[in-house]
Amino acid sequence: MFGIGMPELIIILVILLIVFGAKRLPEIGLGMGKGIKNFKKSLSDAEKEITSTPEDNPETKKSEENVS
Repeated sequence: MFGIGMPELIIILVILLIVFGAKRLPEIGLGMGKGIKNFKKSLSDAEKEITSTPEDNPETKKSEENVS
């Protein structure tokens, strides 16, 4: 995992605990989790949009019907 072992993780957690305090640490973790989830969802949506063909897109079908 990025060359980080258990001792390094413990040191990082202790530093975070000192800097942010025990009360704010769960809030920060929750915010980071939501941010990562949204980032992954955005990447997935972008990948789907790039790989989809115009025939797969319902908006394209509607605009083609309006032109006809």
